[in-house]
Amino acid sequence: MKHPSVRAYYNVWNEKRGSAAAPDRSDLDPGAVRDLLGDIFVLSCDRRAGYPFRVAGTRVCALLGCDAKGRSFTDLFAPDSRAEIEEVLGIVSEESQPAVAGISARSAEGLTVPLELLLLPFSARAHAPLSLTGLLAPLHRSATRVDDFTLLSWRYIVPRPTDRPRALRRWTAARGFFVYEGLR
Repeated sequence: MKHPSVRAYYNVWNEKRGSAAAPDRSDLDPGAVRDLLGDIFVLSCDRRAGYPFRVAGTRVCALLGCDAKGRSFTDLFAPDSRAEIEEVLGIVSEESQPAVAGISARSAEGLTVPLELLLLPFSARAHAPLSLTGLLAPLHRSATRVDDFTLLSWRYIVPRPTDRPRALRRWTAARGFFVYEGLR
């Protein structure tokens, strides 16, 4: 993770998830990420609709040049990158696997703008639509309105396990044969 905002948001998300695969959406307090809210977004996990924006911060909207709510996230990407970003979004949402990606975009002036994208799952809730959160940050502050995203690289993040020691229970199943059951 290159951008400090990406690292900060991931750390808050990771802290809130505890030992779960992902935190509940209500666990992320906007006050805890006040400085990052402009770069944060929430996507609806609707593959057929292109993972539309449910909420987008002011800097994300300024970067896209419009209010992003309801707009397809995958449509931001060039046609040759759409299948890859859909696959990444599917793994983040369906397998609760966080991801970070390097993206290039084209500015209104025709320049290439490097961006970093963080995608984080929320835990599934009964009777609530599945969603995921993320952060989009330009690696250079001089970025203006951009479009035509190209996915350059991505990797899935394996969260570190909790620091609690694992408790073991030893059972004697037969003479000389022991079974160790792990407890959490």
